[in-house]
Amino acid sequence: MATGTVSLEITYMEVLKTLFEKHFGSAVVRVEPLQGELGGSGRQIVRLANEKHSAVGILYGVREENLAFLEFSRHFRRHGLPVPEIYAEDLQHGAYLEEDLGDASLFEFLSNRRAGDEIAPEVIEAYRKVVAVLPRFQIEAGRDLNYKLCYPRGSFDRQSISWDLNYFKYYFLRLAGISFNEQALEDDFARLTKLLLSAGRDYFLYRDFQSRNVMLPGGSPFFLDYQGGRKGALQYDIASLLYDAKADLPPELRQQLLNHYIDSLASFIKLTREEFMQHYYAYVYVRIMQAMGAYGFRGFYERKAHFLQSVPYALKNVRWLLHNVKLPIVLPALMEAFQSMLGSEKLQSLGAEAEALDSQKPQDAATEAGGLTVRIFSFTFHRGLPKDESGHGGGFVFDGRGIPNPGREERFKPLTGKDAPVIDFLNQQESAQQFLANVKSLVDASVGSYQSRGFKNLMVSFGCTGGQHRSVYLAEELAKHLRSRNGVKVVVRHRELEKLGQ
Repeated sequence: MATGTVSLEITYMEVLKTLFEKHFGSAVVRVEPLQGELGGSGRQIVRLANEKHSAVGILYGVREENLAFLEFSRHFRRHGLPVPEIYAEDLQHGAYLEEDLGDASLFEFLSNRRAGDEIAPEVIEAYRKVVAVLPRFQIEAGRDLNYKLCYPRGSFDRQSISWDLNYFKYYFLRLAGISFNEQALEDDFARLTKLLLSAGRDYFLYRDFQSRNVMLPGGSPFFLDYQGGRKGALQYDIASLLYDAKADLPPELRQQLLNHYIDSLASFIKLTREEFMQHYYAYVYVRIMQAMGAYGFRGFYERKAHFLQSVPYALKNVRWLLHNVKLPIVLPALMEAFQSMLGSEKLQSLGAEAEALDSQKPQDAATEAGGLTVRIFSFTFHRGLPKDESGHGGGFVFDGRGIPNPGREERFKPLTGKDAPVIDFLNQQESAQQFLANVKSLVDASVGSYQSRGFKNLMVSFGCTGGQHRSVYLAEELAKHLRSRNGVKVVVRHRELEKLGQ
């Protein structure tokens, strides 16, 4: 057997059922896959349950990574940190059983309680709790952690940084068709690496500290997926959370949470804000590049289109950084590559194309069960109607130009129908609300009919003058309404905003 692998000759279900029955003293009644189509780790994850007990089972063939997760979990629990309890393990077969923390992740909590950049207070409070706990992992529990267990590296060192930067270069830039000067880019990578390594790096680096790895059982944060952790700088993990692509946090909230994190650090170490910020945005950039390398590898190389849906959000973060941040070093080749990415029509349309492709494949439970996909578009009439990507034709086209136009007011011109001031304005317009009520009534009737007849696709489009305010608002409101229905998958595209990279 090759080093670093474990035997998977018997089925994972047999292994996990045996662990469950030994631990709880009763048999498994239900097994539910949990990882779904979005899992990128290669691990098999299921929920096992009976009338009294529930647990999450994992099967993965890399012994070193399994051992890191199990030992880190026990270590963090000894420090009183909110991580899952380990119930049982069988490392020979790459299996272990852990506490079931439910289905409510921080990402889902955020997604279900936002309207554009307007995020519910309870979500902000959850994020504040999360960033306040992070220093306990990094400093308190990091002091006596056994870093010999880290896999594949014991620290976020020069080699780790090189892997991430090359991941971005070869799996994203190359495969996306972005041209660059190889030597000039390598010179920039060397300068960036030197800056990164000049930060204090004697802390636990969680590595994948993002909203899908935080669960909220009972409203309190619990943490998962730290098996790739190693020694490193403080800045990396908070950058991972705040620039988590599809979470799409508004810049003002990112700054508020960053301030709260830096204030929380003061309880553990003496570190001035200036010292922290000297390296912070360099770590933001390297984390974004690592993530984009993953999107490229999973999406371009492995042809898993849903990973490409995060690309437009990552590009939005890059655009903000280029406009608002000045690094203490000059990186001309890298910045030129970023500008080329922002100007690429192929990349700007990737997220929407990936959603359209995914919705035609029987990948999620709703589709497998004969579910209905509703595609909702916003557009300007000046460029014609949106294309029917399903090939079925039909559906609805609604003209929103009869609603008062926020775009006529100077304060709304730079905003879109996803921004809170525009949403507030249109929420107060009686004509807009009556229009929406009529739309919902018509679409609800068709959705019910389509579901009963086993149809798979329905297209709904909203047009207005510029495709920026009213049509976007209407599309988002209908999407929010339909997401509450069982068996309906909603895909939203804002055609004109995509052209602007928003």
